[in-house]
Amino acid sequence: MPMPELLSTIFKRKQKSYKMVLILSLIKEMRAANQTRVSFDNVKERFLKYFIGEQEQGNRVDEPPGRKLWSESPPSQLKDIINSPVNALSDILSVNWEDNTIGFHSQVGLQLGEEELHQLEQLANRELLTYNAALQQFSLQGYLEKILNEYNSAKKERFASHPMGTLLRRTLPTELNALPFLENQYKIQGSVGQGNWATVPWLAIMDQRITETTQRGEYVVYLFAEDMSAVYLTLAQGVTVPLQEKGRLEAHAYLRQKTKEMREMLPLSNMNKDENIHLMSSGLGQNYQISTVAYVRYERGHVPEDGQLIQDLNNVIDNYRQYVDNLLSSPSVEPIEEEGEVMAQNAEPIEDEQTADFLHRIQSYIIHKGFFFPEHLIENFYLSLKTKPFVILAGISGTGKTRLVKLFAEAIGATGGNGQFTLIPVRTDWSDPSDLIGYKDLTGRFKPGPLTEVLAEARQPENQHKPYFICLDEMNLARVEHYFSDLLSVLETQDWHDGKIQTQNLISSTLLETAEDQLKYGNLSIPENVFLIGTVNMDETTHPFSKKVLDRANTLEFNYINLQQYPIDEAEHTVKSATPIDISELNYLFLRSDYLQLVDAYGTQKELVVRTTDRLVKINTLLEDIHAHVGFRVRDAICFYMIYNERFKLLDEEEAFDWQLLQKILPRIQGSHSSVRRVLLNLMKGALGSGSGFTMNMQELMEDAYPLYSKWGGGQSPPAAKHPQSARKLAFMLRRLEEDGFTSYWLS
Repeated sequence: MPMPELLSTIFKRKQKSYKMVLILSLIKEMRAANQTRVSFDNVKERFLKYFIGEQEQGNRVDEPPGRKLWSESPPSQLKDIINSPVNALSDILSVNWEDNTIGFHSQVGLQLGEEELHQLEQLANRELLTYNAALQQFSLQGYLEKILNEYNSAKKERFASHPMGTLLRRTLPTELNALPFLENQYKIQGSVGQGNWATVPWLAIMDQRITETTQRGEYVVYLFAEDMSAVYLTLAQGVTVPLQEKGRLEAHAYLRQKTKEMREMLPLSNMNKDENIHLMSSGLGQNYQISTVAYVRYERGHVPEDGQLIQDLNNVIDNYRQYVDNLLSSPSVEPIEEEGEVMAQNAEPIEDEQTADFLHRIQSYIIHKGFFFPEHLIENFYLSLKTKPFVILAGISGTGKTRLVKLFAEAIGATGGNGQFTLIPVRTDWSDPSDLIGYKDLTGRFKPGPLTEVLAEARQPENQHKPYFICLDEMNLARVEHYFSDLLSVLETQDWHDGKIQTQNLISSTLLETAEDQLKYGNLSIPENVFLIGTVNMDETTHPFSKKVLDRANTLEFNYINLQQYPIDEAEHTVKSATPIDISELNYLFLRSDYLQLVDAYGTQKELVVRTTDRLVKINTLLEDIHAHVGFRVRDAICFYMIYNERFKLLDEEEAFDWQLLQKILPRIQGSHSSVRRVLLNLMKGALGSGSGFTMNMQELMEDAYPLYSKWGGGQSPPAAKHPQSARKLAFMLRRLEEDGFTSYWLS
């Protein structure tokens, strides 16, 4: 029999050679033990023996992170390494953490006879052989020319899991790491951006004794010009941290002085020592010019042979090594130790295929804590945060709104204890931003608000890879527009800068008079690793929301309660749902938006964007009658939500659109006029769809909609609606309109 299709494609996306070696180790252990589930420790041992054996025979293989030899890898590192392919293959493999066994999922195992198992083994061996053969054929010239020729074309394609990213982030660092003059202390890292294509991609070599990040310190780096006309091999300085700590003018002066000192200290033979390095046409290009100590320029189409490239790199590394030795020999400078200063970490994007598994594990964590939320609420909450880092949770008191935020954050390592989760209770007397952001007291000192403290902490270099959650509890006890408008306005200035999302500054310089305040809060924007969630109760003690606020958030409703939901017994859980989440696998890119404008996604998602927009055009035609129609901001947000859902394969397309109709369109509708009733009925017609079996007579329902909304009352089951969430809410709104003479999404 042919091998199941699911298995025939598992190596389509390479994750180094780990997937192939893991499958081969598992099959060998299954045969040796004559069992379908085998000891995970034994599989790990076979996995390690493969790599050790290949290296002993002199063959090049993927090396363990930060080390040259597999024989020197500690058990803790092996666990982290092998968890990566285990998670990537979670659709076919399962681990029972209680008895420490691994095997194929039962439904997969049923399709795996000896013949199919042999076919899978042959496939893994072929893929491994091909992969290792490519590993031996390193051509730096070929790789550099490939990037120069293909990067601009790649930028028009989907960012996630693109081969260009794999080349710069994995392949090239692995290849360079094998060069004999690059010792163990060097960290080699490449980047094409974080969630979106970088204007200037790079490949850096950092001596970990003085820096582990390109944001500060000195390092060797290949920088590719924005127009891909050339690549520069440079000895350079990190710019980000000096700019944050010193401000633009002082940072530029500092970098220029450092460049002058290094040029006087080092021979820098066969290198250019000027500012004629042209990477970008924008103002950021000056940062590269003043921070570059020396460089070698290679033009596209004229990159020299590998011998010359390696010779040039060796020369730059010799200069870099001399600089580091001089620096470390200074009595005022100490090398960075593991337990010393924590440096900024560069986050790696999460593979699309891993997202659903992470969300399952987050939901499992929440369930094990004794809480249960409606089906697909976690996926919906995640997609809403991914679409925009501001989400509103609305509903009656005691439904778990604040608890959801806390547990979701906790599941990925953000807690109150480590400062990554902050609960800010809103007070009724908040009438301006000062209680949230801060103010200048009578002595001229800036008194930061609770939100400002979190933003300042989140932007620290050592924290920039961590997600930070801010929960504004009962945020409509005061008028949201009065105290939150500044934050909303700044949030709307999000834009891409060198692969990162940046906003305008939140705090006016007039509030920061002292040098200490300038240092801590100067140039403070909303970091891309911060996520804002507001919980609201809608009753007589609270204030309604304006469309300005609603346009900028997804509104998740918590009004439909099933009191007969009980804690789930541990024994009822499957092995997969009980898998512990390893927070080291996650970073803020799991939640950060990949798109800010529709142009970011349109090229690769045109069909879905057009299909979604066509739906919104029809809905907008209805909403215009009551002046509730939406603009481009809402259209883009809904399109982004739908794109993420399709990328991560979380919900059916109709189900995803149902959530967006409920969360982005219906909150805008309120009133008492007959035109509001007509809009609600027309939206209900679309939400029910042709498969519901309910025939709508619009003329009769304009007089009396009871036959329609009664389907959701009196213990009756609602019809099989195309968009059941929205249909249920529309029925509720129709009922309030008939019984009270006024309706609104927000009435509870």
